[in-house]
Amino acid sequence: MSQQTWRNWAGNHQVTPARVLSPRSTDEVSAAVRRAAEDGLTVRMPGTGHSFTGAAVAEGVMLRPGGLSAVRSIDTASGLVTAEAGLPLWRLNQLLDEHGLALANMGDIQEQTLAGASQTGTHGTGRDAAGLASQIVGLELVLADGSVVTCSRTERPELFHAATVGLGALGIVTAITWQTVPAFLLKAHEAPMTWDEVLNRLDELDHDNEHFEFFWFPHSEGCLTKRNNRVEGPRAPLGAVKAWLDDEFLSNTVFGAAQRLTKAFPKTIRTVNGISAKLLGERTYTDTSYKVFTASRTVKFREQEYAIPRENLDAALRELRRAFDRRGWQVSFPVEVRLLPAEDAWLSMAHGRRSAFIAIHMYRPLDHTAYFEGVEEIMTSLGGRPHWGKMHTRDAAYLEQVYPRFGDFAKTRDELDPDRRFLNPYTRRVLGA
Repeated sequence: MSQQTWRNWAGNHQVTPARVLSPRSTDEVSAAVRRAAEDGLTVRMPGTGHSFTGAAVAEGVMLRPGGLSAVRSIDTASGLVTAEAGLPLWRLNQLLDEHGLALANMGDIQEQTLAGASQTGTHGTGRDAAGLASQIVGLELVLADGSVVTCSRTERPELFHAATVGLGALGIVTAITWQTVPAFLLKAHEAPMTWDEVLNRLDELDHDNEHFEFFWFPHSEGCLTKRNNRVEGPRAPLGAVKAWLDDEFLSNTVFGAAQRLTKAFPKTIRTVNGISAKLLGERTYTDTSYKVFTASRTVKFREQEYAIPRENLDAALRELRRAFDRRGWQVSFPVEVRLLPAEDAWLSMAHGRRSAFIAIHMYRPLDHTAYFEGVEEIMTSLGGRPHWGKMHTRDAAYLEQVYPRFGDFAKTRDELDPDRRFLNPYTRRVLGA
């Protein structure tokens, strides 16, 4: 393969751009966009490739984000922090912690760049604290004509609400200002429950915990619940051996072996899932917030995730379980369920409504098609919105029906990028030509 060939983490998208550049400043990004226009090329800046969709694919000019990784300012009094787009989330977390600050909520991985994670709507789970989009208070972008603009809730607010989750379709995000909070500890309580217990207690578990999520192991009654709540301390992390055993050996090494076993011998799936549901037992620990929110993931998979109205969660899960029996799906990966308050960003999956997120996964070597299509059918029947960074088949005709501000986003895009300088095959499908 050419050294210019780019691939995403899941390995289901690759591209050989016409040109690859590594800008080290906003001015260099601006110059790259202007030159791309002169040459009639599109331009994109991918992050670390953690999207399962083609959101990051750059067919024309690909801008590598590594040179844009500076932290421009940290104001510990106000909590306002401005960092460049290519800074990885893990590094931001470390720097914030050093200054007594933290993100209020985040997803379960931290390998993405700040722009890559936020532009695709990365969210996490929370009763009160929403996703990354709701923690952004300012953006710096390079527009299609090469101009550099800033926006916030008070400065060009329409652009801000459109571009916060913008899929890179409105401009190249070069810096983001975050509203952080004082650093805090989370007490994590992870415990197995049965399917019936979780569904019967959904409202209680949602109401009583700041961050609640659970995993259901298909073909079994087993669920693993995770409840994270703020505490004053003291910090009481997992011991090194326990952390390695649970989070590396069991969750990655053993889990990876189980995936290979079930791939070779599909009839073992029910047995393996039943064992898996019991193997990860109850545990409680207290640690720095981002260390509780995030986890290591080394087993390669493909993923689809839909956000549905929170009030439809029980019906969606029961229909999903019936579909397993009706359609004969054989799946060894757990189903993940998370919750989030309403968000303002026009293309946030939680825009305007409290939402439940249902994520399904398939071990990468296996054919995911029938499973993903069947679940998508259920989710779209409930007005579901697909995660921008995870696999789905929806197009602009569907998406304009489930996003109230989709038309406003399209109008903003037409005004800022009439020549579609930031177009790629994915944005063509989900946003229109």
